[in-house]
Amino acid sequence: MGERLKGKVAIVTGAGRGLGRCYALDLAAEGAKVVVNDLGGAADGTGADRSPADEVVAEIKKMGGEAVANYDTVATMEGGEWIIKTAIDSFGRLDILVNNAGILRDRMIFNMTEEEWDAVMAVHLKGHFTCTKFACTVFRQQRSGRIINTSSIAGLGNMGQANYSAAKEGIVGFTRTVARDIGRYGVTCNVIRPNAATRLTLTPELKAAWEKRAAEGMAGAAGRPAVLELPPPEAVSPLVVFLCTDEAANINGRTFFVSGGEMSLNSEPENFRSIFKDGIWTVDEICDLIPKTLAAGLVNISAPKE
Repeated sequence: MGERLKGKVAIVTGAGRGLGRCYALDLAAEGAKVVVNDLGGAADGTGADRSPADEVVAEIKKMGGEAVANYDTVATMEGGEWIIKTAIDSFGRLDILVNNAGILRDRMIFNMTEEEWDAVMAVHLKGHFTCTKFACTVFRQQRSGRIINTSSIAGLGNMGQANYSAAKEGIVGFTRTVARDIGRYGVTCNVIRPNAATRLTLTPELKAAWEKRAAEGMAGAAGRPAVLELPPPEAVSPLVVFLCTDEAANINGRTFFVSGGEMSLNSEPENFRSIFKDGIWTVDEICDLIPKTLAAGLVNISAPKE
């Protein structure tokens, strides 16, 4: 075991499976004491099961680390507060928060229900807020702390995931503002876009569909869905560990993409085409100029088929 995080206390939400499990194990391997939070629900957020969190705690203890389980939901203020309280009550401090818990309720926008929208927002976007709010109370007082949030490339747009995409890109904006709110107290807040095979990306339905195509002789290499080639979640956690260390103190409010052996620092949004005039544009001027300037060369990303 390493010592990069020796003496630190970390919380990982959604740590019973997939990415969260890898984060918890790797943080513990570097000496952190870990609160393994997981409600233990299904991929759509329904149900509850304590065994996933308990199993990760057992793995950490087996490797010589310290860990406790927490089964609260991140989707309520009470749950977020209790998750932070678990770290303080169990280990006397908190140094690291990894917001990772998530669910899926995929549906085309014209079929999506209010409940499907609200459930995803509650776990992803509100879930980041509930834990971060109470963690920052601690971090501000001790004038130190690390927050790692979880976005997705789906935030850039992904068919059938309007709820998930909106929540994930909301987390990027949330991160930028938290970084500014809390940075003066020696706290950093960054966000990652992980690309890895988990139960949310490599679903049983997708596997079954691919196996059916293969059995029918319809699944050549060219038709193999890219999602089936995703790297393992273990490829993401080393970056998470690094962002939790003292060496990452100068990194704040930034967005990283990681997929297998590829890691990237995302650029910040910027204006790359502009037009100017004295005063206010008229509709006639805009209709005349924008097609020839700002919109020149733009193509409808999902144009109607002929």
